[in-house]
Amino acid sequence: MNGEAERLVIAVFLAFCRIGACFLVMPGTSSVRVPTQVRLFVALAATFAIFAHLSDSLLPVATRNMTVLVPAIAGELMVGGLIGLLARLYVMALQFMGTAIANLVGYGAAGGAAVEEPESQSPLASLISFSALLLLFVFDFHHEVVRALVESYRMVPVGAAFDARAALTDVTDTLSEAFQVTLRLGSPFVAYAILVNLAIGFINKLVPQIPVYFISQPFTIAGGLVLLYLGAGTLLSLFADGFVPVSLGK
Repeated sequence: MNGEAERLVIAVFLAFCRIGACFLVMPGTSSVRVPTQVRLFVALAATFAIFAHLSDSLLPVATRNMTVLVPAIAGELMVGGLIGLLARLYVMALQFMGTAIANLVGYGAAGGAAVEEPESQSPLASLISFSALLLLFVFDFHHEVVRALVESYRMVPVGAAFDARAALTDVTDTLSEAFQVTLRLGSPFVAYAILVNLAIGFINKLVPQIPVYFISQPFTIAGGLVLLYLGAGTLLSLFADGFVPVSLGK
């Protein structure tokens, strides 16, 4: 293999480190329901597609010098993982709020199969998480993640030192903004749970002989499901509107 071919292979591998690390943790492709081979082929296809536009910036830094190549590989893995993690944190915030909503309306006791995670999740939380994830892919928000990967080569060139302080700042900012968004999405259910449980507590004090909790549980769940039916469209719309500004910082 001549020198030009070696540089080309090393440059493609460096691109795969950043793109593959992003696809490894980003929502959707990191799901346990997606086979490992599918994740690998998707990451390879995205690498070859992006490398065609970034070869001029990748080939000059491709070298066999291990003292330069090993830190470059580590930096590429951390940059790509950070981009995927920021998008995943936003989706995880909604998963947390989905579980909270299920508990607030009294529908969180029954466990079921989760969409992305291996552990069990309540059916209502799984429905909210799956609907939001499906909406992101329908509206091509995974293209925004790829666009963020391309932009990252301009902001953090290959071989540049990984800025851990800036990365931690991005993570904390994303967590703060993501949970603010999801808290606004779940606020109607928080208010509903407070009012309903307060009313049930007053009724229980007035007529302690009646098992009010067991009688009111079906009506509490029904009211929560009606509230979700009326507000699901707005909830998912606001979640989709905040994906790019919050998780990708645009």
